[in-house]
Amino acid sequence: MLILLNLFLLLGTVAIHAMTNNLKENIATKGKAVQSSTYYLKADAAIDDIDFYCTHTKTETNPWWRLDMKDLQIIEKVIITNRMDCCFEQINGAEIRIGMSLENNGNNNSKCAEISGISARQSVSYSCGGMQGRYVNMVIPGDSKNLSLCEVEVFVNDSLKIRGRAVQSSLLEYFRADRAVDGIKYAPGTASFCTHTQSQTDPWWRLDLLDNYYISSVTITGRADCCSQRLNGAEIHIGNSLEENGNNNPM
Repeated sequence: MLILLNLFLLLGTVAIHAMTNNLKENIATKGKAVQSSTYYLKADAAIDDIDFYCTHTKTETNPWWRLDMKDLQIIEKVIITNRMDCCFEQINGAEIRIGMSLENNGNNNSKCAEISGISARQSVSYSCGGMQGRYVNMVIPGDSKNLSLCEVEVFVNDSLKIRGRAVQSSLLEYFRADRAVDGIKYAPGTASFCTHTQSQTDPWWRLDLLDNYYISSVTITGRADCCSQRLNGAEIHIGNSLEENGNNNPM
């Protein structure tokens, strides 16, 4: 199925929502975990899919654990499983932080949630509402603290990262068609994450979803630096035909 936008110049993000369950997979198991110190179990014990083995830092100031997901992700929720043997109250006050920065070992990134308490061997889900980042940190602020995690699960919204091929009628500099389906919304101060065609007659952008879907909604994010009016009059066409580059599909 083809999604065709007949428009001039710019797209920040295109999110296609089909009738599917978007929160499918715990991606934490594919990342790399580190922690501020190790008492007896390493950081990757929290992403091994086994809640019996838990991480444990030494007693220290501001102990932390960090997951590198190796790429920017749109985080919908994080699930934390606490230890079962003892000391389950040690996790109280821990903060979940998500972002792209490694400043202060990633602990200065935006806060998704603060853990008030988790019972022994219980799992609690924390909604992060689509926060964007490469790193997920757990940190307990304060002196003489220990951080122990039995499992950390991270779920992303697949609807914001389209599995398809994007093309456009022309290219201006480095503003490629796939910029609109990389899951990264416009960042203030730069248009580098947006698409851009040359000035031409009837410019278009097209997404091939590689299969047939029932499309429930299409969300368009425009650029914020300038020229927002250029999207005025753009048409969204959906169908299976490539006639006129897909522009003849139903609107």
